[in-house]
Amino acid sequence: MSLKITIKDIAKAANVSITTVSFVLNNKGEEMGISQEVIQKVFKVSAEMKFRLNMIASSLRTGKTRSIGLIVEDISNQFFSDLARVIEREAIDLNYRVFYCSTKGNDERAEELVNSLLQANVDGFIITPTEHMKPTIDRLIKLQCPVVLLDRYFEEQNVSHVVLDNFEGAETATNFLLEKGFKKIAFVTNSSQLIQMNLRKQGYSKALKEVGLYDESKILDLEYHISEEERIAKISDFLSTTTEIDAVLFGANYLLLAGLLSFRKLELKIPTDKAVISFDDHDSFRLHSPAITVLSQPIEEMGKKAVHLLMKQMNEGNDYEIEKEKKKGSLTVRESV
Repeated sequence: MSLKITIKDIAKAANVSITTVSFVLNNKGEEMGISQEVIQKVFKVSAEMKFRLNMIASSLRTGKTRSIGLIVEDISNQFFSDLARVIEREAIDLNYRVFYCSTKGNDERAEELVNSLLQANVDGFIITPTEHMKPTIDRLIKLQCPVVLLDRYFEEQNVSHVVLDNFEGAETATNFLLEKGFKKIAFVTNSSQLIQMNLRKQGYSKALKEVGLYDESKILDLEYHISEEERIAKISDFLSTTTEIDAVLFGANYLLLAGLLSFRKLELKIPTDKAVISFDDHDSFRLHSPAITVLSQPIEEMGKKAVHLLMKQMNEGNDYEIEKEKKKGSLTVRESV
């Protein structure tokens, strides 16, 4: 049976004082003027010795739990699960643990999750907000609770966020279809007021308006809170009644997953009958025959930046400056166009 590793053991192995180790592991290294080199050394040694702070004792002593609340729309959606993996990896490297949960786009559930995580005394939040979550975020700001928004934000709210340049992404995808000779391009999205979906619609619209091909009847706005069966039925109806469509841009990967089933139901061939591009990649899109062209988000960059901004906010407290980060997406061209 292995002996329990203590802070004293870490100090000896890292050749620093017990006090230094305590400050570093309780996230007070920078505050106490400890160099980044020493901070990284202590974390490296503690990781190698598989040391874990006694969270309860540490929480009682410092008021910190070394935990982050990660609230996303749907952890089963590959985009969010991939983001969560990056965030958790980055947090673990900094000796933090992550509690993650899904809102399913439900405002009440989102508020309940925030309340539960506040009761659990998490040190900060990374949140993909629901459509009407602004008051809940406002409350976190008033409580001076560190918070970073991810994937979407509220324009009138001064909060750090990390998002895709959604307007540019949709414009790029639409222009790519235009360059390939498609002129009757449809857009399948949802009817929420979430900023990222609105910006995607605006980017798509601008690209088509610039060449005189915009047609509002080629936009399908779906309710977010409908079943998969309803989604498939509505996309099928749209594709069969709007007959002139030669290409479709899907505003999210879950919309294309329903779209692929609609294509099969209508016996439409990709790209022979209609070309297809989707926002956000999915493992099945690479495996699909033909493989699906996607506008990919820089998940690695976004996850790392969100953790970096949160840690900075937790360390700097009232001196922290709001940062609003917009990342460029990339078009991954496959066989569907």
